[in-house]
Amino acid sequence: MMIENLEVSLILILLTSALVTGMAKAGISGLGLISIPIMAISFGAKASTGVLLPMLIIADIYAVIYYHRSAEWKLILKILPPAIVGILIGIVTGNAISPAQFKTLLSGIVLVMIIIMVVRDLVKKDRKVPDSPWFAIVIGLVGGFATMIGNAAGPVFAVYLLSMRLPKNSFIGTGAWFFFIVNVFKVPFHVFVWETINPISIQYSLLALPVIMLGAWLGIRIVRLFPEKVYRWFIVVSTSLSALLLLM
Repeated sequence: MMIENLEVSLILILLTSALVTGMAKAGISGLGLISIPIMAISFGAKASTGVLLPMLIIADIYAVIYYHRSAEWKLILKILPPAIVGILIGIVTGNAISPAQFKTLLSGIVLVMIIIMVVRDLVKKDRKVPDSPWFAIVIGLVGGFATMIGNAAGPVFAVYLLSMRLPKNSFIGTGAWFFFIVNVFKVPFHVFVWETINPISIQYSLLALPVIMLGAWLGIRIVRLFPEKVYRWFIVVSTSLSALLLLM
């Protein structure tokens, strides 16, 4: 569907998704998943991933520019190799798993991780699990698979960073760099393998560009209002709600 033939309702959906994408990348974690089911219904489950990916990269660039000094590269480099493997698995199996199966699996994994993390916080257990190499490997594989199948790795990576108890800006900056790297890595596969990024999808993404920037600007200013402890629990709650949203 050429961009000039888009219905007004689809344009509004696209721009709304762009706004929440920009806000999510600027630190209002959890909002990003709102756009996934909406875009999937409006543009098609697989096709929507090709529309969303350039939008995500644009928002990633904004977040990287603003928060680049706050990134924890040790954490990024630890999780990046298994995430790449997860992406490659997602490319191969992308047509084999149904959207309903994927959403149920991902939601279940995220909610279990959230529960474990919250229980650990409440009982003040030591940090052996997050420090374990297996923790990063599992998170990376699941997150890589999730980001390739549905651009839905936000909650998985949020659990990883929350478990490391990063300060607010480090949480956002580390996530910004990680997702910028993996999203750029995914582009050739969307272009040449899945063919979901094409001249038409790029037009949609460019239309959304100004609204993405507005969302990122709003997100940065909203994040400034959160004290560190309040922000951590905000991320826990929003990540849990976004995981539940995938089940709808």
